[in-house]
Order: sequence, then C-alpha cells, then structure tokens
Amino acid sequence: MKKTTLYLFVGVFMMNWACKNENTTQIEEEKTEVVVNEGEKNENEFDLTSIPVSNHELGKFPYFSLPENLKNQNNPIEKEFETLYIPIDGKFQPIDGKVWKSNIVADNTSGSTWSLPLFYKNYDAILTEVGGVKIFDGKLDAEQLKYLSDNATYLGEDGSIDYWNEPVKVYVIRRENGDDIFVQISGNSASGKIQILQKEAFKSTISLLNADEIEKALTEQGKVTLHINFDTDKASLKKDGIIAVNEIMAALKNEPNLNIEINGYTDNTGTAEHNLNLSKQRAETVKNELIKNGIAENRLKSNGFGQENPIADNTTDSGKAQNRRVELVKF
Repeated sequence: MKKTTLYLFVGVFMMNWACKNENTTQIEEEKTEVVVNEGEKNENEFDLTSIPVSNHELGKFPYFSLPENLKNQNNPIEKEFETLYIPIDGKFQPIDGKVWKSNIVADNTSGSTWSLPLFYKNYDAILTEVGGVKIFDGKLDAEQLKYLSDNATYLGEDGSIDYWNEPVKVYVIRRENGDDIFVQISGNSASGKIQILQKEAFKSTISLLNADEIEKALTEQGKVTLHINFDTDKASLKKDGIIAVNEIMAALKNEPNLNIEINGYTDNTGTAEHNLNLSKQRAETVKNELIKNGIAENRLKSNGFGQENPIADNTTDSGKAQNRRVELVKF
C-alpha cells in the first residue's frame, strides 16, 4: 500500500512538471513571436510613397491663384528656404523647401462675404484635379502641439495656422523627382490660411576661406567671419572643421605679427545659457588646436557670445547656418 501511494505521488509530480515545462516553453515561444513582430512594419502606418506621382504641369510657384472674390489680407510671405512643420499621419514632420503663405479674406470691394466651406471646396477641387491627395484632416493632440511649440520658430506671422483652435487640411502632390508639394489650409468664420511648400534639400551657400583670404581680411579689415563645422551640439571639430582651423594656422604662420581673438557664436536653438557655454567651448577648441600646432598662446584669445548678435534670420535653416560662426578679430 505504501509503495502504491509513493508511485502515485511520483506520477502526479511528473505530470505536473511536464505540464509546467510545456507551458513555460509555450510562453517563451509567444515572447519570441512578439519580439519578432515588433520589428515588423505596422500595416496601418502611413506611407507617403504609396501616393501616386502627379506629372500635371503646374506652372510657376506658388502655382495656384486665389479663389474668386477672395484676397490676401496682407502681403503674402514667400521664402526661398524655410522649415514648415506639417502633420503627416497625425504627427508633425519638419519639411524643408520653398514656402509661400498668406492670410485669406473676402474681397469686400466685390460685395462678397467670407464662406469657409467655399474656401475649402475651391482648394480641394483644384488640388484633386492636379493629382493632390489629402493626407490629414483634423486637429493635433496635446503632445504634438507641445512638440510644435518647442520646435517651430515662425509661429505668429501671416499664414501661420492656429493648430490649437482650428482643424487643418493637408494635401500632398507627389512629384517624380522628389520635390513634392505640400499644401496646408485652415480657417474660421472670418478668414482662412494657406501654406504652400515645394520640398527642397538645403544647399549651403557658405564657402571656406583659405589662408591668404583670412590673412588679407584680418590685415585690411581687422576681422573675418568663418563657418567652422563642429559636431552637433558639441565643441568637437568635424573633419572639414579641422581643415578650416588649418587655414587659420597657415595665415598666422604667414604673418607672425598677427594676433587674433577667436569669438564663437551659435544660432538660437536651445537655451541662451547653453548656447553661451557652447560658443565659449567651441572658441576654446579652435584656440587649443592652434596652440597644439605651434601657434604661441600669447597670440591668441578666445571668447563666446552664444546666440547674441545674429547676422541672419534665425527662423530659417540657412539663416541658422550663417549664425553658427567663428569670428576672428585682430588685436
């Protein structure tokens, strides 16, 4: 009887262990399956490349006239290069390119009154006709609005959309060469806003000065502005930044009586305190690099002024690029 009881206990234990082991294996397999699936693309994720390309001839930028009996409230704003934040799949995406934007109102001289539905229908009709596709229609959530406030710098000028209070309709006209056209429109009971962006990659217009040009500018003008590339938000030099410092070094070796103060500047991205410290560190980096390569320390001074004294518009990428600079001043 005791042996029978013992055998029965062992049998039950083995069955429970086997079931537990099987369940554990199943759980592990399910975990593995989840991990694999996490790396896969969500089928519901919006894909801009799925939109058909339009080869419709559009003419000259900004491509579209105003609807009949409407006018620009003020002079439209047109910029050769700007960054707009455009809702795509419910999330703001920064897109660069040529921009036109304006506030639109009724032309009272014609006796007409403002109609928001008519404003929307006019643009929907023409954009659809040329191959445009509506990719967003509605309001943005609080997280996206905070993201916009933290990153966009142009809010408030004519044509700026009130994402906080007005729904926005976004269209895209895909082009074969990649310079897609984005159109954002919104409105209220009194007026409308429209933004047109022709997508375009940023092209720097800043060129590197050589040693002779640096020496000449310092000798004749007492000052020269250089755009030395550092790693993003750091004081370490990029490869072409080292090349620029080598040109400064060559200029100082060519003219032994030339002493310089190295002044660093940033754009206005980030806090003023952070930018001030970063500009000082970058100026110090240039100074130390020159000393390391044989320039006497008593010929050099360094300082930083952060985002103060901008030389270009900080609301555009091209302007920000110009403001991120190092100025050499003869002393």
